[in-house]
Amino acid sequence: MTTNSSVLITGCSDGGIGSGLALAFQERGYQVFATARNIDKMEALTGLPNVTLLTLDVVEPSHIDAAVKAVSAQTGGTLSYLINNAGRNHFMPILDETIETAREIFEINVWGPVAVTKAFAPLLIEAQGTLVNITSIAGHIPLPNMGSYAASKRSLEIISESLRLELTPFHVKVLSVVTGSVATNGQTYLQNWALPPDSRYKPIEQSIAQIVRGHDGIPRSPLTQYATEVVEQILAGAAGRIWCGERAATAKEPVEGAAADQRDRWVMQLWGLDDLSG
Repeated sequence: MTTNSSVLITGCSDGGIGSGLALAFQERGYQVFATARNIDKMEALTGLPNVTLLTLDVVEPSHIDAAVKAVSAQTGGTLSYLINNAGRNHFMPILDETIETAREIFEINVWGPVAVTKAFAPLLIEAQGTLVNITSIAGHIPLPNMGSYAASKRSLEIISESLRLELTPFHVKVLSVVTGSVATNGQTYLQNWALPPDSRYKPIEQSIAQIVRGHDGIPRSPLTQYATEVVEQILAGAAGRIWCGERAATAKEPVEGAAADQRDRWVMQLWGLDDLSG
């Protein structure tokens, strides 16, 4: 089946969520614009029918402008779906965080998607399309060592809610996909992760590193399963917020009182923070 509808997805490097979503849309006959900072890292999408690969670093205005022109040239100035997926995972205790790094995280995870959205808004409005932002359950569950990342993802979700209202008069839907654990290669570049030499958390560094590198024993949803679920809900017209991926349903439930205490105890044990308690 083929369709005249189009979708642009950021962050489509092989083995990641963006690549999985691009494949799911491509299989359904959509015109897919798959983007990444490095085109060479999108081998899984190379040569597929209905797929155009574009270089796009979401913090580079010139890249964004070029992408808008490329899409407009092929679609006549419309875009059915914009999916802001590109982002940077990050682990570091707040006491060890550098303000410079925290700002970089927000630049990539918050202001990058905002810049892309602003640039493609005329195309979305023309198509009366849908804006999708990939967020994270980390923005809803208090987790140590992920403060900067979690704050960035929650911030993007709040911006999505504002956009949902602001774009309603123009018949554009806005959807946040609150994502749980998904089996991707997202931890590949974290294999050399380490705390600063003077960190107060050095005694439990190895416990933290195991989790950072994905060796935490926590189940993860298969990428294909996650991508299929997300795409089906997008195409069904979902708006507002959906929860997909392992543990997403748990994060969705309000957690208060005794349940919150139990959650905190479990998280403390998981990350080894209880070992530092006197």
